[in-house]
Amino acid sequence: MQEYINLLLILILSYLTGSIPTSIILGRIVKGIDIREHGSGNAGGTNVFRVLGWKPATIVVLVDIFKSWLPTAIYATVFFQNQPITDIGVVQIMCGFAAVLGHTYTIFAGFRGGKGIGTLAGMLLALYPVALPLCLIVFALTLVLTGYVSLGSILATVSLPIFLMILPIFGIEHSSLSLLVFALLVPWFAIYTHRSNITRLRDGTENRFEKAMIFKKKN
Repeated sequence: MQEYINLLLILILSYLTGSIPTSIILGRIVKGIDIREHGSGNAGGTNVFRVLGWKPATIVVLVDIFKSWLPTAIYATVFFQNQPITDIGVVQIMCGFAAVLGHTYTIFAGFRGGKGIGTLAGMLLALYPVALPLCLIVFALTLVLTGYVSLGSILATVSLPIFLMILPIFGIEHSSLSLLVFALLVPWFAIYTHRSNITRLRDGTENRFEKAMIFKKKN
């Protein structure tokens, strides 16, 4: 029974860590605003960049990555011996996902947080240290070619299970079954949290990050 209590406590701690509303705090400090009432209305790094600039946005992204990396890489492994689950990968997934949910539905800001891509990246960095940089390349290429952050985020998550199946061919990053199954679920989470963006992409009304685009249409 105590082992299950320990697992519950570590999941709660992971959720609270992920719930730290970085962008909302920076919005209050820098301009005295609620970032969710400006720009796209999203409490994430991209909207912080639009509203507050690149310096606050950089802080937000780095902290958001760290607040999910910490539960996945540290909480889960340090307290693994006291868990009822024998697969450490499963414990890491649970802790990391609890942090991502904390970011998306933060208890400190009325359960209205960001879309979770930054925190998801921190979790994936701990779980897939080789595959994630490749996914970031997919994100970067999509961004500079289309200007759509949301599309880049979705395609990056879709590429994750593909890379995990390809890398072992070259003797790199052999993942456990639990991590492979989770990688297949990650794109669905990204699609769900970006469902409003997908609607705008379909309607042609999604905001472009034009400063990042290489090829721009001339007026």
